[in-house]
Amino acid sequence: MLYLLRILDRLILLLLTIVMKDPERILEMDFLRATEGAALMAHRWMGRGEKELADADACDAIRGMFDLMDMCGEVVIGEGIKDEAPGIFKGEKCGTWEEGSPAFHIALDPVDGTTNVSKGMGNSVSCIAAAMPVNGENALEDIPAFYMEKLAYPELVRKAFIADPSLPISVEAPTEEVIKISAKILGKDIRDMVVMVLDRPRNAPYVEAVRRIGAKLRMIADGDISAAIAPALQGSNVDLYVGIGGSPEGVLSAAGMRCLGGGLQAKIWPRDAEEKQDLIDSGYEHLLGRVYLSRDLAKGDRIIFCATGISDGPLLRGVEVNGSVARTHSVLMRVKSKTVRSIKSFHELSAKSFRLRSADGEVLLLD
Repeated sequence: MLYLLRILDRLILLLLTIVMKDPERILEMDFLRATEGAALMAHRWMGRGEKELADADACDAIRGMFDLMDMCGEVVIGEGIKDEAPGIFKGEKCGTWEEGSPAFHIALDPVDGTTNVSKGMGNSVSCIAAAMPVNGENALEDIPAFYMEKLAYPELVRKAFIADPSLPISVEAPTEEVIKISAKILGKDIRDMVVMVLDRPRNAPYVEAVRRIGAKLRMIADGDISAAIAPALQGSNVDLYVGIGGSPEGVLSAAGMRCLGGGLQAKIWPRDAEEKQDLIDSGYEHLLGRVYLSRDLAKGDRIIFCATGISDGPLLRGVEVNGSVARTHSVLMRVKSKTVRSIKSFHELSAKSFRLRSADGEVLLLD
């Protein structure tokens, strides 16, 4: 009996050591459970024209999971600033906040692609990036503008740029030049390069550039987090992502790219003269010309990125429901270990409960 107690003591000590030294390993699955719950909740609204309700239900599921997590979490980048969505906002506290719990800065988008969900379209995901702060600094950069110009590229292109920074691989370089040099690095003909662009009037110059040079254009209606990560994913059939999209989504994409080894550059894009002047008046003039790399947006090496597909896209397949069984497809990644997990889960909805903040407890999605 004494021998068994000693073994138990050693196991407890080992677990505590892991928690203190590597809390990401302990909490990463809980972050994944949060995106799984959000995806399942949002999927119930597919094609029903209610993007705000889908977003609200996804937020409810994430908050419910966060309530159980032993961490001192703070949302440093939330959603809702562009469209007054019912989101999880900057400054919100997450976790139990018990003494000694690890600190995490959190960026999230409960539903990236709310319009796609409301219209029953593809390319929508739920995603979370969580990073441990270093020296009191924000681990995930809070950009003081709505939009950023973005360029995302695969690992081979990133390594070539690191080896020779004079290469025209820049968010400030002409799109045709970026496509040309990337094709050369990847050993592809320009006509075989696939460039993804968010379908917005503001991105018309990028669309025209891709067509002028003769590369393949792939446009998306919404959901530029998965699109920006796609160039670093094998089998995505996307070589580059270019265009102007949301700033919070840019930071989440940067966290994913840090895990995958791909590269992302971004630059603040004021929507009009009024927003530019507001940024200047608020003391951000020095940031207007800055080119952010992925490491500037998602700092350090203690970063987790997880996402669960809601509807099919270049990053993940969406939720599939057959009777009482739901299948989810997720990705879970860490910068520190460079581990990328693709996770397919089956959920028996008549037996599995999900914790919702609004219910202050567990709820069956199928009674």
